[in-house]
Amino acid sequence: MNTDNLENSNYIKAVEKVEKLKEFYQNLASYCLVIPFLIFINLRFSPGFQWFWFPAFGWGIGLVFHFLEVNNYNIFLGKNWEDRKIKEMMKEDKNYK
Repeated sequence: MNTDNLENSNYIKAVEKVEKLKEFYQNLASYCLVIPFLIFINLRFSPGFQWFWFPAFGWGIGLVFHFLEVNNYNIFLGKNWEDRKIKEMMKEDKNYK
């Protein structure tokens, strides 16, 4: 019974990771399509001020943080901190029962 729960839990984690990865690639594809379009509009209609850098930089920062989230990396807490915390809480719960 315990191995079934573990396998089910691992499956759910894998499905969630694939969903996050899919969202990241969709976001990256949107970035690669929209930013060149904004560059074209900016340079075509108002070449005096290059405002396209603002959305490119802002969205790029968002992409970096999304990439870090997908790879389960937190800048402040290190890698796999969520898994360590879950294991710690499960161990504490097991000790209390």
